[in-house]
Amino acid sequence: MDILLIGGASQMMNALIDKFNKNGHRVFLLTGQRKSQASYKHVFEKYNFSYDDDSIQEIFKSIRPDITVFTGSYDSNFDWGKVQQESVRYMAGLTNILSAYSLVGSGRFVYLSSQEVYGDAYVYNVSETEAISPKGSRALAIAQGESLCGNYRNAQGLDTLILRFDGIYSVPKRGKRQDDICFKMCMEAVKYGRISANSRNTFSMLYINDAVELAYKAMIAKTPAQPLYHISSMEEITETQLAEAICQSMGEGIDVIDNPVGENHRLVLDGQTYQEEYGQKIFTGYEAGAGKVADFVKRFSNSFPEAYDAGTVTADRVEKLKQNAKRIFGKLLPFLENLICFIPFFMLNNRAVGSEYFDRVDFFLLYVLLFAIVHGQQQAVFSSLLSVAGYCFRQMYTRSGFDILLDHNTYVWVIQLFILGMVVGYMRDQLQHIRKDDEEEIRYLREKLEDVSNINDSNVRMKRSFEAQIVNQKDSLGKIYEITSSLDKYSSQEVLFYASQVLAKLMDSSDVAIYLVANQNYARLFSATSPEARKLGNSIEYTAMEEMYAELKEEHVYINKHMNDKLPLMASAVFEGKRMQLIFMIWGLPWQRMTLAEANRLTIIGRLIQNAVLRANRYLDSLKDQRYMKGTNLLAEDAFALLVKAFFDAKEQGLTECTLLRIVAGDGSPERAAAALGQNLRQTDYMGMLKDGGLYVLLSNTDTEHAGVVIERFKAFGYKSHPVRIAGYKNHAGKELEA
Repeated sequence: MDILLIGGASQMMNALIDKFNKNGHRVFLLTGQRKSQASYKHVFEKYNFSYDDDSIQEIFKSIRPDITVFTGSYDSNFDWGKVQQESVRYMAGLTNILSAYSLVGSGRFVYLSSQEVYGDAYVYNVSETEAISPKGSRALAIAQGESLCGNYRNAQGLDTLILRFDGIYSVPKRGKRQDDICFKMCMEAVKYGRISANSRNTFSMLYINDAVELAYKAMIAKTPAQPLYHISSMEEITETQLAEAICQSMGEGIDVIDNPVGENHRLVLDGQTYQEEYGQKIFTGYEAGAGKVADFVKRFSNSFPEAYDAGTVTADRVEKLKQNAKRIFGKLLPFLENLICFIPFFMLNNRAVGSEYFDRVDFFLLYVLLFAIVHGQQQAVFSSLLSVAGYCFRQMYTRSGFDILLDHNTYVWVIQLFILGMVVGYMRDQLQHIRKDDEEEIRYLREKLEDVSNINDSNVRMKRSFEAQIVNQKDSLGKIYEITSSLDKYSSQEVLFYASQVLAKLMDSSDVAIYLVANQNYARLFSATSPEARKLGNSIEYTAMEEMYAELKEEHVYINKHMNDKLPLMASAVFEGKRMQLIFMIWGLPWQRMTLAEANRLTIIGRLIQNAVLRANRYLDSLKDQRYMKGTNLLAEDAFALLVKAFFDAKEQGLTECTLLRIVAGDGSPERAAAALGQNLRQTDYMGMLKDGGLYVLLSNTDTEHAGVVIERFKAFGYKSHPVRIAGYKNHAGKELEA
């Protein structure tokens, strides 16, 4: 499925990404920020757009997600310290997202809510039918988000699903603040050596991994019976009990102070409806979960104080004061500039009075026009007032103030000054507004162009990725068939050796082993690609590996979910009819790839390899009369030489171990020696003749050191034997065969 996750960086987001990725889904992420710095390993494509961006609709059209998850109550993009402002932004963003989702009209929309929508106390577990009672702007915004999702579902028939979690807590990241009560108590214990708790407060909590595991079942369900589910452990705990659990993990020196203030307050969500429909198992209890959080906070306590220390609050206030002072100074700067520039213009005006050349120049008018052009109407008025004051002050050198007031020329000049200043200033302000509007529109269009370009680039990347998956990816049936078909170029004796290489390549693992089933209980190692793949030994009692055998006998792929180091990470068996013939074992796999998709791929690969192996076996069986000397179990010279060459070629490439023994038959014939020794050979060993007329035994998966046991066994029957190098038979590199 294609999954679109919407929300900022958080523990909830990380857990959702890991869960969807582990189950083989393709994850897309809408961060909600224009410049998101968070990085994610398992996200197919990340979109850095705000929730109110017009490009959200294009994103939905490009992805067409099967499931859209809005993290809602757990979205870190909202600073709820500014509650009213964030409430408006929260609802506007969610409305835009739902509108874009409704226009696409496909997939399921999941809204994550929390127990915060219930602000009252309840003596019983709160079911989904209980009317919500949010207290506070944040809880109200979350509740309104639920209502909005419900309205879209009822009015447009959209598939929306609301999941209310009950008291989620988690192990934090270093230095990252969390709001859950468990983390707050741990921080209080570290800072003050005590934990204040109220035994009258009763609630329920859910570890984040359990919460995501339970939510996943409802998210991917084909047809959920309800549009709203409560996800809760339904195990109540008091603040005092939680504090005591934290103290046990913190160690000695932490005191619990019980402050039973106020009335009893109990809030536990009832998850019975979810449990009946999907089943429920809680893996992390309160003691284990609180212990994880407490251990982490105790180990990395030095990284957290900046989020809670009072010194940080003081530093923030100082920084705000600095910013306010800078802003005020920026506002006052044009007035100071005006006052300073007034002085030289006043002096120039005084010098121009009575001058033969400058008497007709009005420096005050030039001064007003200058500031009107540069700073606009506001500074034009201020400079006009200063000019009027300067004019009157200069006139009072030769006239009285009363004469100035009675002179109509004064008023004409003042009106002229103000009209010119205000008109020019107004025109300048209008031009500035037009310019800013144009710049804003250009910036908006550039952002839109950039957004469209980013979305287009993303679509191109996805298109190329999908093309690569169809044409070249290792999951492609065509690619798998192409690689497995390469086995056809090997001789019938070599197929099984190189099948392990093909399997390793297709499963992207360097540790692969193929076991040949000898009888109903034991299997013999035939080929392996690494020492790690040989760790079970050359012979195994596969029926004793009950966990693996129970899956293989049902023709299922075994996945080592419990990470048992005595078993392979994945295994599959090849059958002919009802009889198990081969066992494929894979050791080198990351746990993220131990999924149903990988199991299906191993099944397909196994069937294709099986075809090549069965063809080889049937071919050899058809030539049985030609390959064996008549009336004996001895391979003829040509057949045995090819088999020896195949084994030693595989040995050189590290796929198997083998030893070639020459039997000293003495005066007896090779046929007689073969009859005597044949009963002491394993099913996977071979006996034959080479062109020098000698009798040889090829021991598979046996090095020279372990061949000593077989040599002693042959000696007990009166036949000497020893490892040999055979001249004249060369491997594919042109080297002589040697044991």
